[in-house]
Amino acid sequence: MIQVLQVVGAILILAGFAGAQAGWLDGKSVPYLVLNVAGAAILAIVAGLDGDWGFLLLEGVWTIVSLVSLAGVLRTRPSP
Repeated sequence: MIQVLQVVGAILILAGFAGAQAGWLDGKSVPYLVLNVAGAAILAIVAGLDGDWGFLLLEGVWTIVSLVSLAGVLRTRPSP
């Protein structure tokens, strides 16, 4: 089960990255940032459960930075 979660987390991050590289997603768009938050959070949780502290640091910071960016984008979006 842990392996499945790792693959899902990695696919989410890579989907955002590939989408941005292909020009389908803007690096500051909500879909891109949600993919990063979800993928990095999954990988951070798995790293924490496995006691992989270096990977936890990387994915934990990735999650926090992505969350802060997402909050900033959502704050500046015009109200419907």
